[in-house]
Amino acid sequence: MKLNFFEQSVYHTRRSTLAHAIQSGLILIPSNEEAGINYKDNTYPFRQDSSFLYYCGIDRPGLNLLIDSQTGESFLMGDEASIEDIVWTGPVPSLQQLADHAAIDRVISTAQGLDWIRGLQAHKVPIHYLPIYRGDHAFRLADLLGLSPEKIAANYSRLLAAEVVKMREIKSAQEISELNKAINLSGIMHHTMMTTTRTGMTEAHVAALVRAECIKADVDIPYGMILTINGQTLHNHGHHNSLRSGQLLLGDFGAESPMHYAGDITRTIPVDKTFTSLQRDIYTLVLTTLEQSIQAIKPGVPYLQVHLNACLNITKGLIEMGYLKGDAEEMVQEGVHALFMPHGLGHPLGLDVHDMEGIGEQYTGYDENTLRSTQFGLSALRLGKSLQNGMVITVEPGIYFIPELISLWKSQHKFEDFIDYNAIERAIPFGGIRLENNILVAAEGPRVLGDPIPQSISDVEELRLAAYSL
Repeated sequence: MKLNFFEQSVYHTRRSTLAHAIQSGLILIPSNEEAGINYKDNTYPFRQDSSFLYYCGIDRPGLNLLIDSQTGESFLMGDEASIEDIVWTGPVPSLQQLADHAAIDRVISTAQGLDWIRGLQAHKVPIHYLPIYRGDHAFRLADLLGLSPEKIAANYSRLLAAEVVKMREIKSAQEISELNKAINLSGIMHHTMMTTTRTGMTEAHVAALVRAECIKADVDIPYGMILTINGQTLHNHGHHNSLRSGQLLLGDFGAESPMHYAGDITRTIPVDKTFTSLQRDIYTLVLTTLEQSIQAIKPGVPYLQVHLNACLNITKGLIEMGYLKGDAEEMVQEGVHALFMPHGLGHPLGLDVHDMEGIGEQYTGYDENTLRSTQFGLSALRLGKSLQNGMVITVEPGIYFIPELISLWKSQHKFEDFIDYNAIERAIPFGGIRLENNILVAAEGPRVLGDPIPQSISDVEELRLAAYSL
């Protein structure tokens, strides 16, 4: 197995900081387990729990990290691989070797850890664990803590959730380096899409060429690849269509770094050598919105406001094109623009592509000063709270012509004083255009992470011409 760790002091400092914040009780962070696809030994690719990685860096299933919040002492709880395991997997590092890499104080067996936990519970010592995002976590913790899975899900530590998010959302220099690795490989993937796509190919063929870049680098993808001519479907993971002249191809995908930090980049290209006139107009509006939104990013600015400004810019552009009519600010306030952009402008990025979303967006994206809207479209904004120096976020505006949504709103006579449905229907089928970069929030100004990835019309069309000259 590959061993990828930061310096020992990184993990020791993180755990000490967390223990100091919690102050009383035991912190319990379980690793992920292997998960069977259709039977126990035929498993999905293993992906470690991100908080477990953050606090100890150990990329192995079936373990638990325990931290005594009063003393700061840490324990790796688990059992050594048996000879039966090694016959199938090959030799693996001992738990002590793994613990040494992460500066963990002691290794204890599962039985020893269970006895310790039971003793603490008998003395009413609080056991802190994070919210549950996988069913197997609920059952594992139920066994460890002697509670029902339902009580496990309800009784997570609000204090621990808030403190882990507070730590993980501010990225260190080492983490920025890992993110750059992930984003640079993501850029190579997008360059492959731009230089290989041609009419007559299938989405699956292009997806295979793109995914191969990760396989060659011996890393995985951090989320399901979106590569589709139906870009109006926001999370379209199917790859069964053939590419035809006049269509757009939307690619929303990225790579993980060797230490599992995520890249999340979106580009949209013409299947032909060049954009059509309408595609060019919509693309220009999305690109302008992307650039203006990035420039607005700085510490202290609520991301909700950056999102609303992006929606206003898109609305003004669609008024100029004849799809909308009326006062742009009123339309954004009412949510008219969500017909074209029914998602949020971006989200936190880090060890998870939607960073720490398993802990809960009430911690990662909102706080007591920023409440989540219930309005269609705006309710999908994953990050609304004020930005902080050291955060890494995505910025990903888009414009989509969604036939089902357009038809529904038209049948309901919804916002018909603002929307020219006849003009919109003449543009169908269009698909969708989304552009996305990954941004470090910094006091000196926003920083687009990774090497530049072509996004101007001229740069994209230059690569498209090259694809057809091969």
